[in-house]
Amino acid sequence: MQPQLLDLRLRAPQNSSTTCSRLCPLLSHTMDQDENLPDRAKPPASQLRIALYSHDTQGLGHIRRNLAIANALQTSPTPTAMLLISGTQVGGAFDLPAGVDLLTLPAIGKNGRGEYSARTLPMTLEEVSSLRMRIIASALESFAPNVLIVDKVPSGLLGELIPALNLLRQQGQTRCVLGLRDVLDDPATTRREWAHADNTALINAYYDAVWIYGDPRVYDPLREYGLDQLLPGRVHYTGYLDRWQGLTMPAQGLKPARRKAKRLALCMVGGGQDGGDLAHAFASADLPPGVRGVLVTGPYMSPAVRRQIQRVARHQPRLQVVEFVADPAPLLRQADFVISMGGYNSICEILAQQKRALIVPRVQPRREQWIRAQRLAALGLVDVLHPDKLKPKKLTRWLSQAKEQKHHPRIPVDLAGCARLPQLLQSLLEF
Repeated sequence: MQPQLLDLRLRAPQNSSTTCSRLCPLLSHTMDQDENLPDRAKPPASQLRIALYSHDTQGLGHIRRNLAIANALQTSPTPTAMLLISGTQVGGAFDLPAGVDLLTLPAIGKNGRGEYSARTLPMTLEEVSSLRMRIIASALESFAPNVLIVDKVPSGLLGELIPALNLLRQQGQTRCVLGLRDVLDDPATTRREWAHADNTALINAYYDAVWIYGDPRVYDPLREYGLDQLLPGRVHYTGYLDRWQGLTMPAQGLKPARRKAKRLALCMVGGGQDGGDLAHAFASADLPPGVRGVLVTGPYMSPAVRRQIQRVARHQPRLQVVEFVADPAPLLRQADFVISMGGYNSICEILAQQKRALIVPRVQPRREQWIRAQRLAALGLVDVLHPDKLKPKKLTRWLSQAKEQKHHPRIPVDLAGCARLPQLLQSLLEF
């Protein structure tokens, strides 16, 4: 991480024009060359333009959430064009909704200690961050969105959104929304990080609304993180985002169920970067009689770990290993039992499908998944296994017990997030 670079960018609210010029000289030069650019960049009055940003340094959660949001907002009565700005390397694998395009940024990765580095390019973190910053600012200047929806980080990764936010505020044409998942991290860590980044000042300087994609009866981030007095009048709970219609690829490459194996146990490990232990344990577990298994390893699992899992799976005739599916919904609909990590999107899908699920959450570098899983387990919606206690025999035992259960629990949480988004958008535009 580059603390000096981060601190410089976070001073933007106090001296925005100077900071934008210093950090993005190419953008400043371009604006000096054409003083009429803001007028020329205005979209037609009959067209609504929405940009969605996510930094995407680990896993698939951010891009998948933004795809679901984009799909939900297409029900606006005004013709809508959307630009997704994302750091994922597998964005091309998703089937984008009509009227939605994807701008892929040079990738930055995060390791298990929470440290960032260029994922592919032979560049320093500062170099690749500067490159991303310029791309974002140029894209948003040209696209001139009516609405910008930012996922999780008010300043963008390492402050990369600050020049663009300054520009959009100067142009005065864009409503900005910060979208937050239900759980960010444990309260002490989140409060410390928000204070260090001065996130409340950033939100007050740049954002017109905060949308929380969750149900406060499960977890209330305003109360847990002490934000209820800091962001008055800006926060709206949407409910969990439960529909993934923006991801329409079929569950390709799956073998048909054998006649004697009519029930399906599905194991999902998100992007797979840190899912090797769970994937290996599932591949090594004994499936109950009459049950077949499907394991989705994810596109970011290392080739060495994937090869090891495939070697184990060769001895499991009722287990199929799939590297990646863009849309897990078809698999989830088929599944009788689900073993999964505890990412936001996976949990939403499991709750929406009302599946019997065992969650083995990530606990490092953030405790977000563990906190979410524990809250849902307390409501009787999922079972939870700490990753330190993960063993193939425990998965075998859970599958055998789950096989005997006949009824799914009722889901007493708010899953209507996607249905509410169009109205929240309309209220934002009328504000």
